[in-house]
Amino acid sequence: MERNLKNVLVISFGFLLLFTAYGGLQNLQSSLNSEEGLGVASLSVLYAALILSSMFLPPILIKKLGCKWTIAISMCCYITFSLGNFYASWYTLIPTSVILGLGGAPLWSAKCTYLTIAGTSYAEKAGKNAKDIINQYFGVFFLVFQSSGIWGNLISSLILSQSSTKVDISEEILECCGAYNCLTDTTNTTGSAKPSNSLIYTLLGVYTASGVLAVLLVIIFLDQIKSDQAETEKEKLEAPSFWSTFLATFRHLKDKRQCLLIPLTMYSGFEQGFLSGDYTKVYVTCALGIQYVGYVMICFAAVNSLCSLLFGKISQFTGRKFLFALATVTNTACIIALLLWKPHPKQLAVFFVFPALWGLSDAVWQTQTNGLYGILFEKHKEAAFANYRLWESLGFVIAFGYSTKLQAYIKLYILLSVLVLSMVTYGAVEYLEAKSSPGTPTATKKENGGPHSQETCM
Repeated sequence: MERNLKNVLVISFGFLLLFTAYGGLQNLQSSLNSEEGLGVASLSVLYAALILSSMFLPPILIKKLGCKWTIAISMCCYITFSLGNFYASWYTLIPTSVILGLGGAPLWSAKCTYLTIAGTSYAEKAGKNAKDIINQYFGVFFLVFQSSGIWGNLISSLILSQSSTKVDISEEILECCGAYNCLTDTTNTTGSAKPSNSLIYTLLGVYTASGVLAVLLVIIFLDQIKSDQAETEKEKLEAPSFWSTFLATFRHLKDKRQCLLIPLTMYSGFEQGFLSGDYTKVYVTCALGIQYVGYVMICFAAVNSLCSLLFGKISQFTGRKFLFALATVTNTACIIALLLWKPHPKQLAVFFVFPALWGLSDAVWQTQTNGLYGILFEKHKEAAFANYRLWESLGFVIAFGYSTKLQAYIKLYILLSVLVLSMVTYGAVEYLEAKSSPGTPTATKKENGGPHSQETCM
């Protein structure tokens, strides 16, 4: 096997193992650690730390440690979060959430840097176009990585469904499920009561082992980048000073289009936060039991992946406006239906319909918003995507931050309001673009390529 491709597969399967554990654990936080809102509070802190990390740490760590060891050490930060869940308290989960958040940005930046260098190196040897090889490597990575959402949730559901303490859910308890939830712990541990400690420890043990395997895979099998390549990459990293990069992020807000895209970017964090933090808790766990959370999120992940691929193909024919409209209508319909629906175990199929439709919408928000940033701010990509990470993460922080303070229906109204505002400001961006280049249609070919090429380093 060609050595660079071997390294791509090592990174891909390392991330698969790591995010099989983290993704499954994140979706369970609101249900597993519901006391005093500990689980969602830890996720809010995690994304706040990620914001700080993305501004300062990646260039420093990659320069000092190189890509391989930055990836390995950052992966260890994720493992600490699994360990913190063994004895979940404010003194264990909050610090480990900070550690994970600080390791998140260097991990993804080092991965992007490594795959870019590997692609460039192979292209030079083979006499091929570097951009084509890099895109091919990222395609292989995401093909493997995206399945982590399925495996992590499948593991949690299979293990937690072994509980022998199943209980019938009374109609009184079901009254506390859904949009008008009762904001009490009654809604948090219904369905199967709380899983036994032995099952929780088994699940956390499997997740921790998965993370450890990811680290060992990288340490043992991932090659170091050759010194000349590493030096070239270090020079690129050193080109702008840390403070100039930091200031460029905020200087980019002088662009009116960037300011208008803030609501849309934050909405991405809001809607993902609602699904993983609120839908899983007040609808699924409350009415069915925690063992169903994994199955429901598998449905979301599978539809999301398929639609991401599909929309990347058809966007060249439909344009991004149609896809944004499709996502808006779908999400709006879901929000209104969730406000009206009273979840009941007899309606099992309905619990899967919502995450499926949500996955369709999220595929648009992720691919098309990333592509839109790449097209609009082609000359200032670094500052633009730093803003993307900043505002999306802030959306997560806010969504998880108020998760335990407000009833679900209020959060749904907030979600709907932000969505409407997002579409108004997005429409203004399209108007400004059309006004600045009258008679020139948007380059749909760029649109088609944008999401996949730009999404890779997010």
